Amino acid sequence: MPEYTLFCPSLDTTPRVARDFVASVLRSQQLGDLVDNAVLCTSELVTNACVHAKGTDAVLRLAVGEPLAAVRGTVYDGDLRPPKLREGCLDENGRGIWLVDALTEGRWGTEPDAAHAVGPPPGGKGVWFELGASGLSGLRREGTEG
Repeated sequence: MPEYTLFCPSLDTTPRVARDFVASVLRSQQLGDLVDNAVLCTSELVTNACVHAKGTDAVLRLAVGEPLAAVRGTVYDGDLRPPKLREGCLDENGRGIWLVDALTEGRWGTEPDAAHAVGPPPGGKGVWFELGASGLSGLRREGTEG
C-alpha cells in the first residue's frame, strides 16, 4: 500500500499546498472520486494544526489502498489536545471536525502520540480520517478513537 508524506510548516500557505498534494496523489492513483472529500478533510486537519498547534510544524501522511479504492490521511502535530467535535456547528469557525465527521461518516479519530511523525517532537497527536472502502480500517492503531 503506497504511503506519501508531506512536511507541513506552520505557514498560512500550508493548507493550500496540502490540498494540492492530496489531489495530485489521489488522481495519480486513479482515485479521483475521493479527491473532493479528501481535500476538504485534509484542509480542515492541516488548518487545525497550523492554528491550534502554534509554534510546531505538522506532518501529513497519506496511505492509499489501490485495490480497495480507499485513503487514510493523518496529520501529526506537537499539540497534545485532541480536536473537539461540535455537533451541528453552524459557526464560521469551529466546524472543521464536524465536517470531517460528516464526510467520513464517523471514520476519523486521534492517535495520542506522534513519536513516529517526522518533524514535531514526540508527545503530540495524530488526527486521521478514512474515505472510500472500509478496508483501510485495519490500519488503525490500538488506542485510537473516532
